[in-house]
Amino acid sequence: MNRGIRQLLRGSTYSGVLFAYCGALASLPLLPFALLPALSWRSAPESVQVTVVLVVWAALVGVVGLARPVRRALVASARRLLRVSLPNPAAVRSASGPLGLDRWRTPLWLVLHASVGWTGALASGVLFIMGLSLPSNWLGGEVRASLFGTSVRVSGGWSWVAAAACLLLAAAICVLVTKTLRWSAPRLLGPSAAERLALAAERELLLAERNRIAHELHDSIGHTLTAATIQAAVAGEALSSDPAAARAAMRSIEDSTRAALEDLDYALGVLREEESGTAPTRTLADLPELLERLRHTGAVVEPELSGDLARVQGTLSRAAYRILQEGLTNALRHGAGGTVQVRVAAGPDGLDLVVVNRTGARTGPNPGSFSTSGHGLPGLAERVRLLNGEFGSGPDGTGHWRLAVRLPVRASA
Repeated sequence: MNRGIRQLLRGSTYSGVLFAYCGALASLPLLPFALLPALSWRSAPESVQVTVVLVVWAALVGVVGLARPVRRALVASARRLLRVSLPNPAAVRSASGPLGLDRWRTPLWLVLHASVGWTGALASGVLFIMGLSLPSNWLGGEVRASLFGTSVRVSGGWSWVAAAACLLLAAAICVLVTKTLRWSAPRLLGPSAAERLALAAERELLLAERNRIAHELHDSIGHTLTAATIQAAVAGEALSSDPAAARAAMRSIEDSTRAALEDLDYALGVLREEESGTAPTRTLADLPELLERLRHTGAVVEPELSGDLARVQGTLSRAAYRILQEGLTNALRHGAGGTVQVRVAAGPDGLDLVVVNRTGARTGPNPGSFSTSGHGLPGLAERVRLLNGEFGSGPDGTGHWRLAVRLPVRASA
């Protein structure tokens, strides 16, 4: 009993009892319609008439629960008053269809809600009135309690004991009503098994999209910062001796950073779950621009393009661009200057991408190595694996590093 009183003093129990009583009051306008069959069947026994009234009343309450706005209102009120965690019904799409069994869970909840509300209100109300009435000195006379034909006279000190017991029992009923609704709300108002699977699939797609965005950011921002750092060093050295080359390097920095800002704006919009517009698309058609930005850093780039690259479209083309971008970025970071060989070959069965550069300490306008996160090659390997491709990287001969990727053409479908 003491535990029931402690729980009653909590705000969640107060709000839960209020929620139950509101459900009972909301079903009250349907009671006159439920009385009509009993009034037209006066010859039936009283027990049959009561049963008919209750069945018709429950059916009418359940019909109200078939409306979709009713479920949304019930979920919102249950989250606020019962303090239960329920997903937004608008975000849950049932896989069982409009005529599936899941649709009947809301009417069942509404009937349970109203029934528990009426039972709790009547029982706790009667007990509360008894608790106030039993002390005989409050009424100036004795009190006689009758239940199921048995009458008990309560007087003296026992009236106070009985009053306290009635009040404690009323509090326990309020706690029980709240616990019943809190237990049943997730099972009847929450997502069904099919809906949970749909939510899990949607969550998986969201996580995959965020993982893809993380790769895109690493490739785009990492390449831009690496290229811009080297280009700034080139522009600083050529500012007095070759102003035209310095201006070209600065223009290249402007173009590359503007493209990176577009990628960053889109990625932040996705991560914040906001409307961020159309995703920036970088494909093999943008490869000449990428190679030109590398030349402004002072690197010597020797591209070898073969096959019909215009036929490479969609996911395959975008992935190929990002792979080449990451490979060239690594060549700028860790290369020792010299020639960077880039080979792109589009065949009938696959697309071959190869980047070869010298290794060792960098030389030129910006010597030294760049600090990196170490996620470049593992990220590339994962991207290629998801596309069912082949990935290889490592030393190639003496003082060279070779990155080789083969992507099947069917991955673009």
